Amino acid sequence: MGPLKGIKVIEFAGIGPGPFCAMMLADMGAEVIRIDRKGEKRFGRLDITSRGRRSIALDLKNQEGVKTALRLIEKADALLEGFRPSVMERLGLGPEQCFQVNPRLVYGRMTGWGQNGPLSHAAGHDINYIALTSALYSIGRPDSPPVPPLNLVGDFGGGAMMLAFGLVCGVLEAKTSGQGQVVDAAMTDGASALMTYMYGFKAAGKWNNSRGTNRLDGGAHFYDSYECSDGKYISIAAYETQFYALFLKTCGIDDPAFHAQLDVEKWPELKQKLTQMFKTKTREEWCALMEGTDICFAPVLDMDEAPEHPHNKVRKTFIEIDGVVQPAPAPKFSRTHPEIQGCPPFPGEHNEEVLSEWGFSEAEIENLHEGGAI
Repeated sequence: MGPLKGIKVIEFAGIGPGPFCAMMLADMGAEVIRIDRKGEKRFGRLDITSRGRRSIALDLKNQEGVKTALRLIEKADALLEGFRPSVMERLGLGPEQCFQVNPRLVYGRMTGWGQNGPLSHAAGHDINYIALTSALYSIGRPDSPPVPPLNLVGDFGGGAMMLAFGLVCGVLEAKTSGQGQVVDAAMTDGASALMTYMYGFKAAGKWNNSRGTNRLDGGAHFYDSYECSDGKYISIAAYETQFYALFLKTCGIDDPAFHAQLDVEKWPELKQKLTQMFKTKTREEWCALMEGTDICFAPVLDMDEAPEHPHNKVRKTFIEIDGVVQPAPAPKFSRTHPEIQGCPPFPGEHNEEVLSEWGFSEAEIENLHEGGAI
């Protein structure tokens, strides 16, 4: 069982970063109970980010449903929700109401803009949040609009992972202080934090505001992806001097123009030469030449290819559950091994099971059914 075994978490069902955060905690061994809305429809067993937890369905507009949620919260270490600010307060489940029944609760709030600020009540999505942080502006080619990096930077990196980190930090602190607190995880804050390295480069005069012209954004000829003769792609990251020298030697590049690796003015010309060179062989041929060397090379794999790559197979980076290929829990531990605790639940699938385990009597559960709370 994973390192968070024994930690109890209540998740109020949402979309995107909230479920991903809860998945991370469940993968690490936490017992996560998801509270779905009564009558909620999801896409069932294929809802991969819902894996590893059990679901109960409550009517939170029913006072008995709210009371039931509070009884569960009373026994939890942490809670996470992803509604707009003040929604949980209107339901009677805001931080102050929850702290009254559980003073040591760590209350996680996931939003795009944060709990305060002029944009805090506005709707938005990943691309909007990372647009405000300079992350979106910085990704793409100089002659094209910024490229949306899927919803990895805002929803998952800047949001879900930051909230998971914040919740674990809060639970650790509560074990010594006995006091809970609110974790305000804004995707704008998290995505900004992910840009720390680039802001350091900028302060040192080694990064400029022209997209696609820097060392790590595709501007440099030695750090980019290239198309091969078969239409597939490879990636090169021969950044350090010794790796760059090995790259030139391995590929038989003796053009003296390549000797000035960090001459920014020559990068467009050198990139064009590499573009032509890489189109002379297939991706497989380039892999045979460079993969596994210190050149810093990897083939660019699609979602069908990645699970089949030998390195990923040895490390069990991807797993298959009930015919569904999906990423395995990460990171790996030497002793407390993370594992997926179960398939994604249907809303309300575990009503009786969870309520019984968390202290509700049969009569109480029957009354909740009769009253329409579950």
